[in-house]
Amino acid sequence: MTFTTPDSFTTRPTLQGTFGMSASTHWLATATAQAVLERGGNAFDAAAAGAFVLHVVEPHLNGPGGDMTAVFATAENPAEPTVLMGQGPAPAAATPEHYLAQGLDLVPGAGGLAAAVPGAVEGWLMLLRDHGTWELADILAFATGYARNGHPALARVGSTIASVADLFTEHWPTSAALWMPDGRIPEEGEILKNEAYARVLDRLVAAGTEVTTASREARIDAARTQWREGFVAAAAAAFTQIPHRHSSGTDLAGVMTEADFAGFTAGYEPATVLEFRGYTIAKTGPWGQGPALLQTLAILDGFPDEYLDPSTALGAHTILEAQKLSIADRESYYGDSNVSMDRLLSPEYAAIRRSLIGEKASHEFRPGSLPGQTVFTPPLRVEYLPPVPVGTAGAANGSDTTFAGVGEPTVMDTGETRGDTCHIDVVDRWGNMISATPSGGWLQSSPTIPELGFALGSRLQMTWLEEGSPSTLTPGKRPRTTLTPTLVLKDGQPVAALGSPGGDQQDQWQLLYLLRTIVGGYTPQQAVDAPALHTTSIPGSFFPRTWTPGGAVVEDRLGEDVIGELERRGHLVTRAGDWALGRLSSVVRDPHTGVLKASANPRGAQGYAAGR
Repeated sequence: MTFTTPDSFTTRPTLQGTFGMSASTHWLATATAQAVLERGGNAFDAAAAGAFVLHVVEPHLNGPGGDMTAVFATAENPAEPTVLMGQGPAPAAATPEHYLAQGLDLVPGAGGLAAAVPGAVEGWLMLLRDHGTWELADILAFATGYARNGHPALARVGSTIASVADLFTEHWPTSAALWMPDGRIPEEGEILKNEAYARVLDRLVAAGTEVTTASREARIDAARTQWREGFVAAAAAAFTQIPHRHSSGTDLAGVMTEADFAGFTAGYEPATVLEFRGYTIAKTGPWGQGPALLQTLAILDGFPDEYLDPSTALGAHTILEAQKLSIADRESYYGDSNVSMDRLLSPEYAAIRRSLIGEKASHEFRPGSLPGQTVFTPPLRVEYLPPVPVGTAGAANGSDTTFAGVGEPTVMDTGETRGDTCHIDVVDRWGNMISATPSGGWLQSSPTIPELGFALGSRLQMTWLEEGSPSTLTPGKRPRTTLTPTLVLKDGQPVAALGSPGGDQQDQWQLLYLLRTIVGGYTPQQAVDAPALHTTSIPGSFFPRTWTPGGAVVEDRLGEDVIGELERRGHLVTRAGDWALGRLSSVVRDPHTGVLKASANPRGAQGYAAGR
């Protein structure tokens, strides 16, 4: 092995067993998923139940008004990785002309005009219908219980609310009523309840019980119809069209309608795949950022192993430079469009891009050239890490940066959010495996809809108002999402599912895990615990869409020698602290022995794995 020997100390063991494994960004979601496995449910039942719990217990990171993507493989068809698409499109009235007429030059980072059609609930219900085995009432019982009876608040929930307290009290009174009871910021451990959302879940279950003579699948479809065409759509559309404060500092009305809700259904798509060192890496299509990870792997595959070790200066530099090139292509070519990945993932194209990596850090935006396609260059708004408000996630460890540490959002007092998300992975004893990343609909994304107990999301901020981009805001088209779960296969069998919160950094942190486990021989927990890094020399996906030319964020544990060499190579290094970047989790399966494994991130003291 040519990689740096992993630290023999890990924060926790890599779990091993043969029955089932669950891992997520919150212990209650992990416990829920594992409880479903223990009661005979499969991986898809477990993931769905855990995901609805995440809506309740990580409300600052995701919600029912948000979105989700997943990559999964079934025991019946293990060689066919499939994407579950739960990303809603832009509403019919969401046109660049409308936004420009409101005096906007960017889609706001918070407020109803940033909302895509919610896709998370629809996506999970579709997966449950088609690949689960449990009744909806049993799946939702966990989340309903936590919403109605309460759950202990995370410290980060309170700090997120504190950062937007003035916005809530002055402009979003329905949010203040739910999240600031008696005008207070919830303290860590305080029991939070959401009776309005509990009633929503009750009504979804009730919609199915009205068709008791039909099949389980029909009962789930009845709940989906109630969500898309019933009381949820009506309440959300009516409320968001009331003018309210946006992150632009102006009061504007949203454009979501009931017809927008009714017109969206989740779906399945073949995964985009790349072969890397004998493994198949499966991601979403280019409507997500996932293929950029594949492009990075294709570039790195042409280097000797010693260039791929993130714990060395040579490896860290090479990885950062490869990521810049791949993500530049993301900005220029990715979107809900007809871009073909064949050229972008070809060995010939990877070789051209690889030749651009030199001894020094690039401070340029360098997309590649595709035959017959015009290169889109986004507005490059430079930001050299200005201060963030005290109490936000980005201010952790005493640093004044705007990167999202540990996968938590950096939240401005306008509701603008950078970074996001939660994650869940599950594998069962039959060989079903899923990696899913729910996000959006954060409590700070738009005013709480009082009848529903949740807010709409802000995914449209990832579109451009400029013409000529494959991700230009377009009615009926999906915004290019940052949500990017990963499935790994070996010899036609799924062997690992992994993911992380963190907006633009999600794939960057997952890349480190893949390199360390596939090339470096690390165990799952060693790979999760090892020092992390990422580039900020990319246009951000979150409002206000800035970048830091040559920027790199590293954990201090990377070491003085490595950090010093990166600086000498021209990287503008920001030190994040020893344990600050990423919230990776993973589950693993050895198809030959049946041994299952799981790992979870110690950063933030929140993610857990469970299994036996």
